[in-house]
Amino acid sequence: MEETIKDPPTSAVLLDHCHFSQVIFNSVEKFYIPGGDVTCHYTFTQHFIPRRKDWIGIFRVGWKTTREYYTFMWVTLPIDLNNKSAKQQEVQFKAYYLPKDDEYYQFCYVDEDGVVRGASIPFQFRPENEEDILVVTTQGEVEEIEQHNKELCKENQELKDSCISLQKQNSDMQAELQKKQEELETLQSINKKLELKVKEQKDYWETELLQLKEQNQKMSSENEKMGIRVDQLQAQLSTQEKEMEKLVQGDQDKTEQLEQLKKENDHLFLSLTEQRKDQKKLEQTVEQMKQNETTAMKKQQELMDENFDLSKRLSENEIICNALQRQKERLEGENDLLKRENSRLLSYMGLDFNSLPYQVPTSDEGGARQNPGLAYGNPYSESSSPSPLSIKKCPICKADDICDHTLEQQQMQPLCFNCPICDKIFPATEKQIFEDHVFCHSL
Repeated sequence: MEETIKDPPTSAVLLDHCHFSQVIFNSVEKFYIPGGDVTCHYTFTQHFIPRRKDWIGIFRVGWKTTREYYTFMWVTLPIDLNNKSAKQQEVQFKAYYLPKDDEYYQFCYVDEDGVVRGASIPFQFRPENEEDILVVTTQGEVEEIEQHNKELCKENQELKDSCISLQKQNSDMQAELQKKQEELETLQSINKKLELKVKEQKDYWETELLQLKEQNQKMSSENEKMGIRVDQLQAQLSTQEKEMEKLVQGDQDKTEQLEQLKKENDHLFLSLTEQRKDQKKLEQTVEQMKQNETTAMKKQQELMDENFDLSKRLSENEIICNALQRQKERLEGENDLLKRENSRLLSYMGLDFNSLPYQVPTSDEGGARQNPGLAYGNPYSESSSPSPLSIKKCPICKADDICDHTLEQQQMQPLCFNCPICDKIFPATEKQIFEDHVFCHSL
């Protein structure tokens, strides 16, 4: 088999799925003379629409699929299908591509999907006077011809049945087409309604678009205001940064951690002038510094509170000391009264106080010895009624009175250490643990 330009679109569609009545072949001869061009005339039915890759092929009778074509020609598309003359078309097959045997062939119209839309009656390629020639054949050839004729009759009957089936399919297609037209009218009415809805939706969208444009303009103006506000905030931030730098420079007497933070802050301020990208990191550092400063101020306040408590305790101890001093003075006055009473009693007994061989010890000597002139001692001596201040002597200065060492011991013994940061209480015996605990808070 020969091809003209390129292979046409074919398929393995069987005869039962073809529609042979959509294209009708006209003026098909029973035979064509070999060596001459063959013109194929065909007509489109009312509801058939040709496409660009439709083609007409010459098939040997008995073909099963559209791939069994012998030769083909592309269909020329008409300009106007509504014109009556456009329904009638023709295509010409060149003699070079036509079959050279005397088998039966037929024209078939195949669309671009490989489906047969029309088929002609069978024809042959043989000379015109071939019927007048006396043919001498043997009995075997006669039987072969009869067998071939039977096959042709059978194929003819199959074609007739196929034609009846095609006519039935055509009527069914007509009914289906009518139904499709009704559905098309329904769809057109639905389409009109949808167009109205689309128009309404379009108007609604246009209104929404105008509102969005107005909102966009408002947002643009607000963005401009926010930009101005951002500039103001940046200026305020710059001022606050300068003030913060002054505060950092003026806070050189704080702890080692605050000194380190001041150095980091100075470094961040220097890098701020070179790279604006580090501004966020600087703000975080400044915020951390503020928190540390707040913590330090809180610690300082707690230390001040503790100092106030200690001052209060010192004041209370001073008050106690003053009270004890007054008590001492009162006791010394009582001692003087007892001395005068003792002198009076001695003068009453006819003895001179100054003429006694032993003197009564004074309060300055602490009443450690008794009067040797009395058998049982002086009942009015200070040693018989010891003062509360002479009960215990200072182990450092050996003084009978209250001294600074005694006051310091009285203040330190009941004292407990309170953490100024977390308010944790430590006993007075754990002073080193308390100092380590407070140092850990400064890390």
